[in-house]
Amino acid sequence: MGSTVDGRIVGENWGNNWEAYGKLYEECHNTFESQAWMVGRVTMEKDFTEGKQPRLEKVTNQFERKAFIGDNDASSFAIAVDPKGKLGWEANEIDGDHVIEILSESVSDAYLQYLQTMNISYVFAGKDTLNFSQALEQLNEHFKIETLMLEGGGHINGSLLSAGVIDELSLLILPLADGTTGTPTTFEIPKGLKPNHATEMKLHAVEKLAHDVIWLRYTFN
Repeated sequence: MGSTVDGRIVGENWGNNWEAYGKLYEECHNTFESQAWMVGRVTMEKDFTEGKQPRLEKVTNQFERKAFIGDNDASSFAIAVDPKGKLGWEANEIDGDHVIEILSESVSDAYLQYLQTMNISYVFAGKDTLNFSQALEQLNEHFKIETLMLEGGGHINGSLLSAGVIDELSLLILPLADGTTGTPTTFEIPKGLKPNHATEMKLHAVEKLAHDVIWLRYTFN
């Protein structure tokens, strides 16, 4: 993740240096070996699908709530957390990474039909709300994914933090103070989810990069 010194992660107010920060982010990103990357629906819609709506058609049959594999040969993956089935797609891959959706069982048959027509893979991880431990187990079982890079937004980060399934944090601290009220931060834990206390981490590495950016890496205790 990349954030301002006050923890904000939405870059609309960050000025002309955003391109340089983005380049640094990608350089750090590429130092990690992972089979997949994952973002929430809002981030996927904003940065990748650009608000495209799904083309839902009349349902021809009922769909069992079980995993669907749209590409048996895929070895790298882009994972979208989309519990209610709202994302629209142009293709079943992003820059060569096969798309997998994480859904709740409350998603409509029409949306499942749409994903299958597009050869987009999906797994289920809960009836109405998502269980992220179950989601990761499904990704491992059906796609052999053992390493995954989580890249926001704040609510998805917070949900996985609460579930206790994050091993390491890589955080670029940008030399900016945002201060925008209500802007998401690196971790946003939904109300009602544990923990009710801060999560402790251990500093693994710290490095100063170009443009006065600090790269922090923590492991979780």
